[in-house]
Parts: sequence; structure tokens; C-alpha cells
Amino acid sequence: MAKMFMMAGLVGAFAIQPAWANEGALTDEDSNTIVVTAASAGTKTETPLIELPQPITVITSQQYLSQGAISISDTVKYAAGVLANPYGRDTRVDGFNIRGIDALQFRDGMRDIFSYYASITSDPYNFSRVEIVRGPASVLFGQGSIGGLVNLVTKTPEFETRGEISAVYGSYDRKELLGDVNFALSDTLAIRAVGRVRNADTYVDHVPDDRVMFAPSIRWQPTPDTDIVLTGLYQEDDTGSTSQFLPIVGTFRPNPANPGGRLDRFTFVGKAGWDRYNGRSLQGGGSITHSFSDNIRLSVKARYIDSDLEYFTHYADSYTYPTDPFSVYGTDGRTIGLYADASDARMNVFSTDNNLQFKFNTGANIEHVLLAGVDYSWNKVGKRYAGGFETVDLYDIDYDALLTYDPSGPFTYESQKQLGVYVQDQIRFFDRVSVVLGARRDRVTGSAGQEDKATTFRAGIIGELGAGVSPFFSYTESFLPVAGSIMNSDGSIGDPYKPQTGTQFEAGVKWQPEPNTLITVTGFHIKERNRVLYLANNATTQSGELTTKGLELEASHTLPDNFELLVNYGYNQLRSEVNTSLDYMPRHIASIWSAKTFGLVHEAQLRLGAGVVYSGKSKSTGPLDPYGLNPAIPAGALYTLVTPSRTTVDALAEINWKRWRFALNATNLLNNRFFASCLARGDCFVGAPRNIMATVGVRF
Repeated sequence: MAKMFMMAGLVGAFAIQPAWANEGALTDEDSNTIVVTAASAGTKTETPLIELPQPITVITSQQYLSQGAISISDTVKYAAGVLANPYGRDTRVDGFNIRGIDALQFRDGMRDIFSYYASITSDPYNFSRVEIVRGPASVLFGQGSIGGLVNLVTKTPEFETRGEISAVYGSYDRKELLGDVNFALSDTLAIRAVGRVRNADTYVDHVPDDRVMFAPSIRWQPTPDTDIVLTGLYQEDDTGSTSQFLPIVGTFRPNPANPGGRLDRFTFVGKAGWDRYNGRSLQGGGSITHSFSDNIRLSVKARYIDSDLEYFTHYADSYTYPTDPFSVYGTDGRTIGLYADASDARMNVFSTDNNLQFKFNTGANIEHVLLAGVDYSWNKVGKRYAGGFETVDLYDIDYDALLTYDPSGPFTYESQKQLGVYVQDQIRFFDRVSVVLGARRDRVTGSAGQEDKATTFRAGIIGELGAGVSPFFSYTESFLPVAGSIMNSDGSIGDPYKPQTGTQFEAGVKWQPEPNTLITVTGFHIKERNRVLYLANNATTQSGELTTKGLELEASHTLPDNFELLVNYGYNQLRSEVNTSLDYMPRHIASIWSAKTFGLVHEAQLRLGAGVVYSGKSKSTGPLDPYGLNPAIPAGALYTLVTPSRTTVDALAEINWKRWRFALNATNLLNNRFFASCLARGDCFVGAPRNIMATVGVRF
């Protein structure tokens, strides 16, 4: 434990990146220093991070692409207190865990995912940066995660003509073409197009990873005070599920009935050509920003999403008797039940966020930035299903004989509307102390007639003591409506679910001895109420309280001679009064990333980088015999499964010569074979093996 805190105490660093890689950042022309602001996250205002009484992480696209990110989950793995890919790489959804709790994903400050398996994953190449807000954030963003959120910032046009085109080839026959082209048609009109075409396999047989993505945008500034941006997106994915939900017996644990039998970690349990996760997403959005004066600014944003998805999959019955699943179907230690699920999904989302910002003083040394806004969202998700069940030899599946199903008939729809009104005042005293106060009122209605209302608050203070040291304290609240009703053990329907609510107390210190250095140490305590618990016989209930507490360190500094170093550490401890199965996330998460640029001949530059990500061991507790199949096991007996800690290494070698870029990325360079997590419910999730990608690109 002491070693972990010593490692966390190292000073980390961001590199000074070119403006092309840091859109949304402010540039200090005198010092040539890039000062990243929290324009989209934290306060919805352009506020330096040192003046915010909370930790906000901003990860530029150049940083996460240099680290070999191929998904949104990968972009956040070098951030303090964030667990990326908690269930291994998942081609269906992006997953991240902040402060021990699943986090929600937002795009440009508006939530864009409202249902599992109803949309495809976002493309990291389409974003200029990723922002991480830790802790409850409902005052500005409405319903959201208790632990935090991840906000993606879309690339938009700039008034400069430039671009890049790249070709990529990598592991598992990965072939890609990427392009990002910006044209300044005049001093007031610019267009941009971002695209990707990919044809690839994955480390699981018969699971492709194909994608077509095209994102055009246009920007018009009819006057110096008015900025209008329109964005569009067409994306089509043809993939499957790298998560095969393999049983813990025969993978993580030996199979007592088949001692010599070990399943390959990447066993495919479906039917080639039928199993798939294929989807299409159309999005259109826009924003208008208008400054009536230096002190009054209006911001209007809106987006519409139309999504279609087919999700056909098979998975083994690892759950009826998790510690001996094969015994349910015989004595050979090979036969197991296999489910087939097929679903069609449609999702439509409309979101808008509108606010007015006022700047004024209430004294010679008291400055205010007052934000008042209204946001609204509507989402409608329709699904239809088909499926079946059969038994198979999991060690030698007869793939051709597997049965298939096709959904038919009408879709079942659920919808939800949210209307929120919020106000926030940022008060700056004597240019040394900042106070943030905020409140919000929300009304959420569902298609089943369920209505939830919530009022949330936030308050925080940060002040500079001298020498760049700024201690801070904050209190924040959050809520998340839960659709549906409690299911009783006798099959009857109980009361509607109550919203999950959360509160957080947070204290820490930020140290900025110079403009290029920022070190943040934070301690937090989160209390969550009304989490849904899933019981035997399809029954559900809601828990009392879940408590999360922890410590985070995040540091950034630019060292001489273009040497970069990033060091992050997070510790969190979850404890539930009524459900020990919630304590399954690692308590310790740490990462280090470093890179150095060397000058070569003929204006060429060599950049070498390496990183290490460590996740501590995790525990999962559940019923030993959920359905009472073994009379020798006492009813309600529990067991605990421990997934060992894991460490992965990433590397980068890059040459930039004039307009050309040649790069070689490797993730999990040492090809560490590990399980991302194994759950007491009966299944395991495999960590991604080594992945190598070679890139050739040209800038113009």
C-alpha cells in the first residue's frame, strides 16, 4: 500500500501539443502555453482548471491516439480513478467505471445513450478531446451517473485550411483509411469532414470489427459576435460480440468433471454468419453562440439521433449453478445449456441545452459568472425479440447444427422525457478565491406514466494560499431515474422504482507552481441510494445505501527537451449495507505514460512512448447455489471469487518528417493473458491480447 502511494506521489505531465491536436484549448500567445479549460464539462463555462473546486480531466485526441486507443473506453485508461474496459474489450458498448461506479457517456454536453444494445459505439477519431467529470453532476447535466460522466467533444471546423489522411494496418487483419480535412472557404465560413473506413477481424473467431463513419460539419460566423455550427454523422458498424460470457469453470477455474479440459479463452460459442452486432446511426446537430456584449452570451445546442441495430448472439448457461454449470446437464463435464437471443432495436433521441451567461461585479474585487439554462431531452427505444435454448458440447460445438431465430412482429416501445432548469453562479474574490453555487430542478416522465421530480444542488470553494497551492472543498448531488417496477418473488408487479440518488463530499488540493504544471490530490465520499438489485426467480428490489470512498492523484507537467510524463493513481472502496456483490471493482488503479521526442537528420523527429496500466485484484460475491440444486449446500450460502490484479504495457514509435507521419502502436505489448473480471454469477470476461497497428499518414 505504501508503495502505491509513493508511486502516486510522482509528478506527471502532459505534452505541449500543437493547436491542431488541442481544439477547444486556449492559447497564451506570450508564453506559448496551452491552458486547457473546462468549457464543456464541470461548469459549462471557460474556466481554468485551477479555479474549479473539483478535478476535471481533459484528454486530447493526440494523447489518446498516441496511446493506441481504438475505442472510447481506451481513451480514458490513463486517467486517475477511472477503470476502462472493466469487462474487457467490448465491441458492443463502451464501458468505464469512475470512482467504483459505472459512468454515463455524454456528447457535447448532452447524453446520447439511453439503453443498452440499442446503439453502436462512438468513434474516437471523430472527437477533439474527451473530458472526465468525477462525482455526481446532475446540477448541470440532469439525470446522470453517481460516480461521474465522460463527455465527448466533437471536432468542428476551424478557419484554417489543413488536413490529414492516414492508412492503418494491424493485428487481426485490421485495415483502415482515416481522413480529417478542414477547409476555410472564407474568413467567416469553414467546413470539415472526418471519416473512417475499416475492415477488420478481432481476436475472437467470426467476430468482425468493420466500420464506415463520415462526419461532415460547417461553421459560419456572420458577425464577430455570432458563431453557428452544424454537425452531421453517418456511421455503420458490422461487428459481433467479443464478450462470449464463458463459464468460470473450465476457464478461470478448473473443470472437476473434465480435469484435462481447458476452454480457449477466446472460444466462440455462436453461429458464424448469424451472430452479429450490426447497427447504423444517423445524427444531426447544431449550436448557436451569440454575444450580446462582453458580459452577456447566449448558447443554444440541439441534436437528434436515429439508430437501428441487430443484436443476435449465443451464450452458455453459466448461471444456474455457477460453481459447477456442467453438472446441470450431465456428468461428462462438457455438455451445457446454450441460449440464443435475437433482438432488433430502434432508438430516437432529441436533446437540447440552452443557457445565458452573465458577467458582472458586485464590488471592486468580486466578479460573477452567472449561468441560467433550460435543457430538454426525449428518447424513444423500441425492441423486439426472439430466442431459444439447446444443449451443446462446449468443448466441441457443432456450429452448423445450432438453431437460429429471427425477431418478428411489432416493436415494444419505451420513452422518456426530461425537462430541467438550472442556475449556477461562479464568484471570484480578489482573483484568489472561487466559489461555485448551483441548483437544478428536473421533471422526468416515462411512457408507463411514471413521473419523477428532483432538485439537486452543488457548492464548492477553492482558494490560492500562495506558491500556486489551492485547497478546495465541494458538495454535489445527482439523481438517475430508473424505468420499471419492482418484481416480487411470486411474479407480481410492485411499486415503481424510485430514482437513484447520490451525494458526494470532496476535498483536495491543486498545486500549480508554473503554467505548465498542475497536480491534484483529491479525497471523496459518495453515498448512493435506491440501487436496483436482481434476485433469484427474476425478482428485484432496491437497496438501502451504497457507500464509496477513495483517494485520487493526477499530475501534469512538461519537462525540458520534449519529455512527457503522466502519472495517475486512484483508490476506491465500495460498501453496501445489503448487497456484497456490488464490491467487485478493483480498489487500486494506477497508470504511467511517458514519451520523448528526438531530433533526427533532415528535419525528421523521432517520438518514443511507453505506458503501464495497473488494475488491482477485484472481488465478486454471490450465491453458491442460486436455485438450490444441491441439497448439501445451505440455502443462501455465498462464495467469493477473486480476479487477480493485471498489468499491461503500451508502446509507441513515431517518426514525423516534413508532412509525413509513420507510427507503430502496440497495446498490451507483452501479451499478458488475463481476465478483466470474473463474476460470482458464473461468467468471465477476457482481457484483450496484444494489438499492433502501423500507420502511415500525410498532413497538408
